[in-house]
Formats: sequence, C-alpha cells, structure tokens
Amino acid sequence: MVGEDGIARCWWAGSDPLYRGYHDREWGRPVADDARLFEKLTLEGFQSGLSWLTILRKRENFRRAFAGFDIGAIAAFGPQDVERLLGDAGIVRNRAKIEAAIGNARRCGDLSAEFGSLAAYAWSFEPDPATRLVSLDWDTLRRLSPAPGAAGMSRDLRRRGWAFVGPTTVYSFMQAMGLVDDHVSACTVRAEVERDRESFRRPRRL
Repeated sequence: MVGEDGIARCWWAGSDPLYRGYHDREWGRPVADDARLFEKLTLEGFQSGLSWLTILRKRENFRRAFAGFDIGAIAAFGPQDVERLLGDAGIVRNRAKIEAAIGNARRCGDLSAEFGSLAAYAWSFEPDPATRLVSLDWDTLRRLSPAPGAAGMSRDLRRRGWAFVGPTTVYSFMQAMGLVDDHVSACTVRAEVERDRESFRRPRRL
C-alpha cells in the first residue's frame, strides 16, 4: 500500500498514523532489551481476540499500569494489583490475561537465570535465515504458517508454566521483535530492517 506520503508499506499498516509509525519505526527491527521483549509478549497475549491496533492505542496505559513492564516489579504484584488492574479502564480488563502476565513475570526469573536473559532465550529460537523466503508478497505471507521456532518456543514456554503463549502469539512476537523479517518485498522499510538485522548483535546464553 502506497500512502499519501508516497511511501510503500505492508498492507496492514493502513492509514492510521499510529499504526504507520509502529510499522515504520518498530515492527521487525531486532530487539534485545528484556523489558521490551516481555512487554511485547505480554501485549500479544492481551491482543488475543482483538486487533493489534486496539492494543497499540492502549499501550501507554498498559505501560503505566504494569510498572513500565519491569519484570521484577510485575512478578511482585499481588491480589490487590489484580483488582487494581481489573478496575483500570485504560487497559484490557481480562482476569485470565492479567493473572497470566503476572505469572509469566514470576516464571521469567527462572528462565533468565538459566539463559542469562529473556533476550538470550528468545533469540535462541530465531529461525535459520536459509529457511526463510527471500521474496515475500501479500499472498505468500498470508499462506505462511508460523515458523518452526515459534512452535518450539511456544511449547517450551508452556512447559515452563507460561500462559497465553500459543504458536500464533509467539510468531507475532517474533515478527515484531525482529527474529524474522516479514515486511513484504515491495515495502520501503524492508531494506532498513534487513540492515538492522545484519548489524544486530544476537544475545547469547551465558
């Protein structure tokens, strides 16, 4: 889709300025910061049954409500925090998702202790670039199944007791955090993302 600014973008970016900005500056660019990774994985869980634009519009409210997605702070949340969050009209008020976010934060401590960081864990599931298509168009991307790494990461997280981390949720997380580049070939941003991925230093397990 070519916007009124003359920039060709992936079709899903649409005409909403917030969505276009997210597409241009964030989606697909590699991330190694644990708080941002946990934020995205959590918000993908909250998105279940909703659109990402709905969550994106509430993201600042989520950040305020969830202590800036400080994993340790969320892990310390108790019953009063659950009730506080259920009363917060600025976020998605779903008890199961709220309790999952807190439970996942608590389990993240053990995962980080084992791997050194959430980033090292997540990037260990990056698909082999040789298995990825060089050229993507809308029809091809629409037919693609989640990468095997997403299914593997989903299984492993659920084995560790994490919730709301199904394969589709994890794959969306991987797309957004740069573990795969699913910008279509005609998208202006794709070349920038590829350069970012080439220069990105992958976090390693300690």
